[in-house]
Amino acid sequence: MEIAVIGAGPVGLMLAAELRLGGAEVVVLDRRPAPDERPRANGLVGRVVEQLDHRGLLDRFRAEAAFAGPFPGFPFGPVPLNTPVPGLMLQQPRMEALLTERALELGAEIRRGHELVDLGTVRGPDGDYRLDARYVVGCDGAHSRVRELAGIGFPGTTDGELLRLGHFRADAPLFATSGRGWRRRPGGRVLVTSLTPGVVIVGVREVTPEPPGEPTLDEFRDALRRVLGEDLPLGEPLWLSRTTSSARLAERYRAGRTLLAGDAAHLFPAGGSSLNVGLLDAVNLGWKLAAVVRGSAPESLLDSYHAERHPVAARTLTQTRVQALLDRLTGEDGDALRTLFGELAAFPEATRHLGELLRDTDELPYVPDLPLTVGGEPTRVAEIMRAARTVLFDFADRADLREAVGEDVKIVTASCPDAPADALLVRPDGVVTFRGGDPAALREAMAAPGR
Repeated sequence: MEIAVIGAGPVGLMLAAELRLGGAEVVVLDRRPAPDERPRANGLVGRVVEQLDHRGLLDRFRAEAAFAGPFPGFPFGPVPLNTPVPGLMLQQPRMEALLTERALELGAEIRRGHELVDLGTVRGPDGDYRLDARYVVGCDGAHSRVRELAGIGFPGTTDGELLRLGHFRADAPLFATSGRGWRRRPGGRVLVTSLTPGVVIVGVREVTPEPPGEPTLDEFRDALRRVLGEDLPLGEPLWLSRTTSSARLAERYRAGRTLLAGDAAHLFPAGGSSLNVGLLDAVNLGWKLAAVVRGSAPESLLDSYHAERHPVAARTLTQTRVQALLDRLTGEDGDALRTLFGELAAFPEATRHLGELLRDTDELPYVPDLPLTVGGEPTRVAEIMRAARTVLFDFADRADLREAVGEDVKIVTASCPDAPADALLVRPDGVVTFRGGDPAALREAMAAPGR
């Protein structure tokens, strides 16, 4: 096999689809015998929503989302921001189901109940077998076996605060007695909210060691009573979990023929950024790895994956540490910090800057979703990007520019009243690597690593 992706979570499945679009053979291996039904993430925010549009997946997600569109505001930790952020609300099990559907449509193979023993061996239901893959990509989460086997360090910190989270079937809302959102108490914080009619989400945070074994309803009730000081009529538990947040970043995303993406590469302590950043890792890596195994790009192209995505995770780690600190700091010091930060965040420039952080943006130039006319028919840039190929957008109908690119580049001659230049050369992940009208400069861009 050409590529083995370890982990059939959203990031691994998205990567598998991207690799298949790029023409690479891929097998996804997951130690779980069946998909994980735990609703660990409740939606996506930021540029990843635009990338779903570029791959033709946004309509599928929207069809099942509780909400899709720009959020008029979004919290930065406990501080509300009055800035629109693109997003959609869809729980992780449905995301995984839709991404599984897409990966299988494109010809990816998914093997469940297959656990990685070492970088050359897999333990399946019928025993061990050899993993004969040119590249292995670890999308296997916080305790990544791939990262461990590759000897990649994962420095950072682990919080002393334990989060218990539960989904409960409730005939009546609990907000009247508990109040919606996080409530601060001397012993911790309590969250009560709902994203689905008839289901209430309750969270309890407190500084305490994590007990052994699986979480129980009695344990949850005891923690709630300690922190809130009262009992709540929780109803039937649908799902219980407990986690301790961490702030960690892999020292490198590549060790030879082994690469990391998603939670295997980074853990963020707040803000729901993990899945957003992880899916964008997959989009950045997929076309590059496919091009290398096809022989249309040198192996050195893979170095640009770390160079481009590691700084994004580092920046996200910084801003989520701040979110966690704003949320966690207690007493008068915490109140003062949140008050002053809220006042500063209300300034327009600060609001815009924090909004960009929440969008998980990087420093790369992305193609705007321009309205185009191609062959007399209206279309959009996003629709043309769905094949995940490098595209030359020729807005000036110039043969010299079209002749400057290779055969593997899709050429689109289009009219666009808002065209930013005579031509744009756009990578499969939407990054613009050439803008202008000089054929020599275009040829140079074609030859550059990471084009």
